[in-house]
Amino acid sequence: MPTRKYTYYDFTLSLCPVCLRRIDAKIVFENNNVFMLKRCPEHGNSKVLIADDVAYYKNIRNYNKPSETPYKFNTNTHYGCPYDCGLCADHEQHSCLTVVEITDRCNLSCPTCYAGSSPSFGSHRTLEEVKNMLDAVVENEREPDVVQISGGEPTIHPQFFEILDYAKTLPIKHLMVNTNGIAIATDFEFAKRLATYAPGFEIYLQFDSLKAEVLESLRGANLTSIRQKALKHLNELNLSATLVVTVQKNLNDDTLGEVIEFALQQRCVRGVTFQPTQQAGRLENFNTETDRITLTEVRRKILEQSSLFNSDDLIPVPCNPDSLVMGYALKLGSDAVPLTRYINPAELLDNSRNTIVYEQDEALHSRMVSLFSTGNSVEGATEHLQSLLCCLPQVSAPSLGYDNLFRIIIMQFIDAHNFDVRAIKKSCVHIVDKDCRIIPFETMNLLYRDTKKVYLQELQQSR
Repeated sequence: MPTRKYTYYDFTLSLCPVCLRRIDAKIVFENNNVFMLKRCPEHGNSKVLIADDVAYYKNIRNYNKPSETPYKFNTNTHYGCPYDCGLCADHEQHSCLTVVEITDRCNLSCPTCYAGSSPSFGSHRTLEEVKNMLDAVVENEREPDVVQISGGEPTIHPQFFEILDYAKTLPIKHLMVNTNGIAIATDFEFAKRLATYAPGFEIYLQFDSLKAEVLESLRGANLTSIRQKALKHLNELNLSATLVVTVQKNLNDDTLGEVIEFALQQRCVRGVTFQPTQQAGRLENFNTETDRITLTEVRRKILEQSSLFNSDDLIPVPCNPDSLVMGYALKLGSDAVPLTRYINPAELLDNSRNTIVYEQDEALHSRMVSLFSTGNSVEGATEHLQSLLCCLPQVSAPSLGYDNLFRIIIMQFIDAHNFDVRAIKKSCVHIVDKDCRIIPFETMNLLYRDTKKVYLQELQQSR
């Protein structure tokens, strides 16, 4: 009997990468790769690599957990996902992280920008509009886990600090500012003012590479000195920061370990987030055939390039295991101890058994004792590691603080090529639209930005 060259694994719904119409898709295994096969009646067949590790791809289902929904949904379910955002009652995850874009404008015109921002594009939101957007997040979440003030470049908003002042009056557990770092680098007084919002405040710092040519390609300028000055100021203030790396194959995927090592040496840095390029918005120096990179490829390259983590340390995040990977370590002086390997998936998904007590774990505790006996100190910690993130176990470590946390996150923002409705329904990173709807990051950039809304209406009407 004739046989296909692949093994059929699953079925899902996807989008045509050309017309964005919803179409059937098959998930298949071929030569240890995972592909999505789909066909649009108008634009033909497509084959998209979605993972280069079959074993990992199959294992992510072991990390799925019951959905946590918001307290309020914002739209009705009528046309079907992804044409009803959001959040509609069919969505399967609340907002772990909510992005509030306070401006369309930016002081850069990056060749890679999912929002298409520039100095002349769009406008600033009014203070009243931003307050309404923040209020909508609180109404949906009551006590939002993480809210990120973003743009465009949020630091250029004329009422930037008034916005932060208002956000700090709300029951937000952790507030972030997503920035290219120019204001922090060029104005130490600006950075000092930001530090007054700590604790529970963090800088999400654009940081794609230590190489000038990478920054030129992704950002249109050599921002190396800006990054160095921004980190100098943040280190001096010990203002918590996460370095954010947009990853493009054949551009900066060979230096992921180098960035991790650099981050570990920075007093202020609490981790690195790696984001494979999403094909949305402005994308000038990108070739679909050669430059796309999958979540599993990024994970594999981190394991190959970094000595800190092994394969047990970089695990799926249960709220959206298709799109998120996490790895945690405790940073103790000049050393770091991987933590995620001590998490049992069964215990991770069972809230009655999700406590790690490092003093009672023989292997972990002996490592701690060894480090402390060599003169390392955790004095000055102001926040206990009672809960690292919504999807991690409680960590009982009263002597340690947020300064001792180091995390790796791989955050894959799905686009029209690898669109999988199963992952979209579990999306937990959301953007507040100007009309105060809460929209998954992925669908916002594909369908719901102002430049896309006319086409979205045509798609809805065609359903």
